[in-house]
Amino acid sequence: MTVLHLVDETEAADLAAFLARLLHYDRGAAVRLQAAGTALAVFGRPPSFEVLAVRAVRLAKPYEDGLRVTLDVTVSAGELLESVSERAATAAVPGAVTGPPWAGVLPPRGGWRTEPGLPAPDALRATVAAAVGEFRARSEELAPERRNRAELDRIGRDIWSREIGHTRLPVRAVHAAQSLGFLRPGTEVADTGLLSSGAWLRLRTPYGSIAVRRAGALDSLGALGVSVGG
Repeated sequence: MTVLHLVDETEAADLAAFLARLLHYDRGAAVRLQAAGTALAVFGRPPSFEVLAVRAVRLAKPYEDGLRVTLDVTVSAGELLESVSERAATAAVPGAVTGPPWAGVLPPRGGWRTEPGLPAPDALRATVAAAVGEFRARSEELAPERRNRAELDRIGRDIWSREIGHTRLPVRAVHAAQSLGFLRPGTEVADTGLLSSGAWLRLRTPYGSIAVRRAGALDSLGALGVSVGG
């Protein structure tokens, strides 16, 4: 079994926390791993948010000591989490699984450009808090006979599909970033950004990225790759 050596215990703990959050939303979650050199990208898709989450992990040495150029495999998030040793700063790559459809449709490797208009991190968190409050209030206003999954989903789609200002970024992407630990208190404005490439938008923070594919837009499919950072 291939063992990945992470740079330190903190990196291992952050990877474990990310996997645990994915499993909170989907106990059967799978993740796609792509490694090259000393960079590992972990892709996941929490179903509640309909976004692609990307966690970049730093490796202590090139993958397979440079004997193999890259790693690209889809594995069980639960099995990967079980293999993470924070003390040893290692993670063993589980056996491959049949990937879900999203694993074959990743953002492009390049062509990313900065988009203007992204509010400061504090303002983004405030937007999420207001949206959560609105969802709770509207749900509580429903008559008991109307408080069903279909109606709650309708309210959720209305709220979470709204865009952040004129950025085209849906609120659900920011909610996902906060829920997955990417948009943390104290995050600086200079450390966050909004990027676009073809049909894709990507919210970048020091702790990870959230990518969304705009419906109806055309782009060339590819892989985000492991050099994108958080």
